Amino acid sequence: MTAKRTVAADAAQLTVLNQLLQEFWTAAALAPAALRTFELALEEIFVNIVVHGTGPGSTPLVEVSLSWAAPSVVMTVEDDGPPFDPLSVPPPDVTAGLADRRVGGLGVFLVRKTMDTVSYTRSAGRNQLRIAKRLDGCDRPRAAGGKSA
Repeated sequence: MTAKRTVAADAAQLTVLNQLLQEFWTAAALAPAALRTFELALEEIFVNIVVHGTGPGSTPLVEVSLSWAAPSVVMTVEDDGPPFDPLSVPPPDVTAGLADRRVGGLGVFLVRKTMDTVSYTRSAGRNQLRIAKRLDGCDRPRAAGGKSA
């Protein structure tokens, strides 16, 4: 099962991408509890592109692709903005007091902590961030009523 949508890197488009994710999740009959992790990851990644990947007079396009091949969901977020590897950002010191912490970096940190794999490539002038998570207990479609078949 796959799904894909392309939108402008505009914060207002996050709703469109969340709808894509929710429709994909329902169509694939995946456990609703696991959806929140992907919603958080999508929001963090997309907002980073909107805030940091756009310059004056330019609005990159962002393509979100989703695939389900039991037992894992894979989400790839691509944009045609300036090259940037979010995985090159050092992890924040979460043990430091708030006053001593560097601003930013928590979103990428959360994505890395909640996903099984996170990888970045730059290909054909596009940033590609791929995240994947194994959904234990989701290797079989759910029957009507939400129980595994």
